[in-house]
Amino acid sequence: MPRANRVFVPGQVWHITQRCLDQAFLLRFAKDRNLWCRWLYEARSRYGLCVLNYIVTSNHIHLLVHDQGRGEISASMQLVSGRVAQAFNVRKQRSGPLWEDRYHATAVETDSHLARCMTYIDLNMVRANAVAHPQEWPQSGYREMQDSRQRYCITDTSKLMTLLGCTELAELRALRNAAIDEQLTHGLRPHNPMWSQAIAVGSEVFVSTIAQALQLNPRYRTVLPQHDSFVLREALRPLYSAFSG
Repeated sequence: MPRANRVFVPGQVWHITQRCLDQAFLLRFAKDRNLWCRWLYEARSRYGLCVLNYIVTSNHIHLLVHDQGRGEISASMQLVSGRVAQAFNVRKQRSGPLWEDRYHATAVETDSHLARCMTYIDLNMVRANAVAHPQEWPQSGYREMQDSRQRYCITDTSKLMTLLGCTELAELRALRNAAIDEQLTHGLRPHNPMWSQAIAVGSEVFVSTIAQALQLNPRYRTVLPQHDSFVLREALRPLYSAFSG
């Protein structure tokens, strides 16, 4: 299994994934997924976490964040994961971990790769055949955007618009909907582990820059082309599909 990357480079966008223990469907009840969302909102309020997108599924989460360089990502993950696990154990009268030991972070270049990663997250539960359209899954950044939520917003829409080159919310919605409609009409792209198991995804220059910033030994990292992207991963540790999403 690839060793989870949890070291962040300030100013970058990171796609964070975390799985329930043994890939079990421990978040199958909406009350637990809603609790995760409430603590994510608290993390944004408490630590200034800049959330670009998210989705909570029945056995794992996806979180897209912009690192401000204040240690807010690690603090937020500790808060959210810890409080949700604590509440889950109290309610179920159990002990032990809810999550796998490590969450994983993948740096995503803020060009077309960011838009593709957004769509990948949005379509997670459609690929899992849980819903027919992303709007049907409540615990997600896509649903939050469509609902035009005024209170308790988790995503930083202004930052997302800046990164994606949108000047109005309507433009952002149109951009995300067009990408989703394209896949729903012409066929979903399959699960791609590069978004959740690589150390970085983007152009060759970008992933090489991330490798240098993380001070990774060239002997233990590999930059590989994958379709129209490059991925940075640990050498001799193949990417694999550990879970749906």
